[in-house]
Amino acid sequence: MYAKKLIIMSCGLLVSMVLFMTVNSSGNWDFVLPFRGGKLLALLLVAYAISISTVLFQTLTANRILTPYIMGFDSLYLLIQSALVLLLGGLGYAMLDPSFKFSIEIGIMLIASLLIFSSLLFSNTGDLYRMILVGVILGVLFRSLASFIQRIIDPDDFAVVQNASFAQFNVVNTSLLQISLVLIVGVSVVIWRLRHILDVMALGREHAINLGISYRRCNMLVLFLIAILVSVSTALVGPVSFFGLLVSGITYVLMKTHRHAILIPAAFLVGALCLVSGQMLFEHVLGMKAVLSVVVEFLGGIVFLVFLLKRKAL
Repeated sequence: MYAKKLIIMSCGLLVSMVLFMTVNSSGNWDFVLPFRGGKLLALLLVAYAISISTVLFQTLTANRILTPYIMGFDSLYLLIQSALVLLLGGLGYAMLDPSFKFSIEIGIMLIASLLIFSSLLFSNTGDLYRMILVGVILGVLFRSLASFIQRIIDPDDFAVVQNASFAQFNVVNTSLLQISLVLIVGVSVVIWRLRHILDVMALGREHAINLGISYRRCNMLVLFLIAILVSVSTALVGPVSFFGLLVSGITYVLMKTHRHAILIPAAFLVGALCLVSGQMLFEHVLGMKAVLSVVVEFLGGIVFLVFLLKRKAL
C-alpha cells in the first residue's frame, strides 16, 4: 500500500518536473535547460531540507505542531540580513559575494544551534522542551534586535532588508547549489542510516533507553542534522516558517505510519510536489501574478490552526 502511494507521488513529481522544464519554453533549450534546471534543483533541495527537518523535529519532540523554525532560525536569518545591511549599506549588501554571504549565514546559524543545543547537552535531565524554550526566547531576542536595526537604517536600505525577509523561490543563486547539494547529500546519508533508530526514538525517551538506544547522543546528532538542513534551506531561499508543517501534515495523513523508511521519502515527495508544481503554476501559467511563498505560508498557517484547534498534537 505504501509502495503504491510512493510510486504515484513519484510519477506526479516527474510530471511536474517535466512541465516545469517545458511549459512556455518556446524551444530555446540552450537557455531553458540550464536556467530552469538550476531553479528546479534548488526547489528539490529546499523541499527535501525543509520537509525532512520538520519530520525529524516532530519525531524528537513527539509533537506535530512544532517545526524547527520555532528555535528562532528565521529570526536569526533576518537579524543577519539586517546587520549586513547596517554594516555594508544597501549597495554593499547587493555587491556581497553570494558564496561568502552563504557561508556566513550557515556558519552563524550552526553556531547558534550549538549554543541552543548545549542547554540539552549539559542538562542532567536532558529536557528537550527546555531547549525549545531557550530557542523561542532567543528567537524573540533576534527578532527584536533585527527590528531595532531596521528602525535606525536608511529607508532605502530598509527596503533591501524587507526584500530579503521573504522566501524567494523564483530567484535562486545557482552558484550556491553545488555546496548545498554536497551538504544535503551528506546529511541524507546519515539520516537514512538512522531511520530505524528514529523509529525507536519516536516511542519516547524512556522506551528508547530501555531498548538500548543512547538517547542523548542520538538526540544531539539528529538535532545537529536538522540544524544543517534548516540552515542550508534558509540561506538558499530565505525563511519558510510553515511550509514544513504543511508537508508533514499531508504526509502523516497519506502515510499512516511511524516508520521513517516510509515517512522520509514520502515527505520529500510531498514537499517537492508542492514546490515544483506550485512554482510552475505561478511562474509559467499565472505569469508571476502571485508569490508562491505567500501562498505556502498561508496554507501552512491554516494547517497549524487546524492542528491546534483539533488538539492533534502528540
